[in-house]
Amino acid sequence: MDINSLAGLFNYWIVIVLMMTGFYIVIARGNLIKTVIGLNIFQISVFLLYITMGRVDQGTAPIIQEAAQADQAYSNPLSSVLILTAIVVGVATTALALALIVRIREDYGSIEEDEILILDRES
Repeated sequence: MDINSLAGLFNYWIVIVLMMTGFYIVIARGNLIKTVIGLNIFQISVFLLYITMGRVDQGTAPIIQEAAQADQAYSNPLSSVLILTAIVVGVATTALALALIVRIREDYGSIEEDEILILDRES
């Protein structure tokens, strides 16, 4: 592999780094807010992966006019539509998770998973 082919895969390397960073934050942290942040980073990496896969070199928007060119390449709009839906679902899920964390903080007085488990075993 030469340097040009590796540079062409740059966006995939970014996706892998973001995915592993988010996964590490989810696994290694006991703080509930940091876990939600890790899940959001992981989710963003999946968004970037889908958007990257939907891109076509020299492609245009799939808007066909009267005199459409037969050799014109079009980008796939399905990945963008799916990502828009996933963003809305992700925002709603994050809001719900943060609301649950607020309730957990009110009941247990902590957002650290270890402390919550200890307090739950005592009661």
